[in-house]
Amino acid sequence: MKVKQHTISKQVTLSGVGLHTGVEATMTFLPAKANHGYKFQRMDMEGQPTIDADVDNVVDVSRGTTLEQSGARVFTVEHVLAALVGLEIDNVLIQLNGPEPPILDGSSIPFIDILEEAGLEEQNALRRFFEIPESIHYKDSAREVEMAALPLDDFRVTVMVDYNSPVLGSQHASITDISQFKTEIASCRTFCFLHELEMLYNQNLIKGGDLNNAIVVVDRAVKEEELVNLAKMFNKPKVEVRKEGILNNVELRYKNEPARHKLLDVIGDLALVGRPLKAQILAARPGHAANVAFAKKIKRAMEKAGPMHIPYYDPKLPPVLDINQISNILPHRYPFQLLDKIIYLDESVVAGVKNVTINEPFFMGHFPNNPVMPGVLQVEAMAQTGGILVLSTVNDPENYWTYFLSIENCKFRKMVLPGDTLIFKCELLNPIRRGIAKMKGEAFVGNTLVCEAVMTASIVRKDA
Repeated sequence: MKVKQHTISKQVTLSGVGLHTGVEATMTFLPAKANHGYKFQRMDMEGQPTIDADVDNVVDVSRGTTLEQSGARVFTVEHVLAALVGLEIDNVLIQLNGPEPPILDGSSIPFIDILEEAGLEEQNALRRFFEIPESIHYKDSAREVEMAALPLDDFRVTVMVDYNSPVLGSQHASITDISQFKTEIASCRTFCFLHELEMLYNQNLIKGGDLNNAIVVVDRAVKEEELVNLAKMFNKPKVEVRKEGILNNVELRYKNEPARHKLLDVIGDLALVGRPLKAQILAARPGHAANVAFAKKIKRAMEKAGPMHIPYYDPKLPPVLDINQISNILPHRYPFQLLDKIIYLDESVVAGVKNVTINEPFFMGHFPNNPVMPGVLQVEAMAQTGGILVLSTVNDPENYWTYFLSIENCKFRKMVLPGDTLIFKCELLNPIRRGIAKMKGEAFVGNTLVCEAVMTASIVRKDA
């Protein structure tokens, strides 16, 4: 699994008709900054509203997953989202000039192809995995659906489907590594049973349905009159069952292609939790309604684990900048070199780490019998974190000094003690102008805010 966040290197576009709306749409994928996530934008609507790919924005699960936000909807998002998860792309803006992504061949592989054409770009931010802390279960007894997320330091998915059909029977599909998605799952197409077609059509769905973008499973005897009606429905000169079980002699790409497509849908719908998962996902007879309900349970567990605005730190992952790289940028040295790692860095936000130990030199004289980290040194460490952000805006940071100009609204909310790990976050409040940077700084121990301040600094060339 990729450690750092990724976006795409350039924008790419593809067009096609939507499965359920039948509306022709052009979809453009654009690069996005770190921590942006997945967002859709309706370019054909007034104000060009944006819709976050968030499970709490799901408003309909009739044969697909529909999102709505700010009065704007986007239909059938699961195949697009599955492709993004499968390529481990974290941040992208998806612009649409219609209500629904193109269905294309009914799988995720066309999206995989166009995203790989764009190329992937690594970003200066660690991926914020959500590691399932304890088993999460979902059950719908009426539909015989069961889903579970089990703790695992990886991402694996296993799906079982059973439609009590002599054609399909019971099928299983699984992946043990997300890298398998492209070759094993992405090309598997959506499907439905013949007896569902007329019902879906009468419900004003599958307007863009075609026998080239879906597998139709024939699970009963079909009269000639019905085949004539189906031909009219799909604007085909003729529709026939030439091979037992599949309409129009469509060749399956895998014997268990339906189960593999259900796995694809699970991955796409679970993308709506908003973070990459580390878990063993088990799903028996899943569908969009169950996937979304299950995703909501996972998101509630994420929210319980801690707020998103606190920088995510996993000591097992490599930093964006290690201590040697920090030393090449900042002039500070012992005993005033207070920053150990940079774990996130973009054009406006930086996050750093300091491990507080009892052998810090300041503990010798600062309350030696009651070791508490001095507040001024917390602010200094926070300022050094901000210094990395400011100096990242110049081409030769080793030739610049950073100086404090002011500290405002500084508050110390909890004591910092030996053994604590301080996580610093600094965010620019305004663009840097004439070498002056103003930023909001916060320091956390776990999920607790321990220190905050608004800091203004100046960057000055050493030869000035």
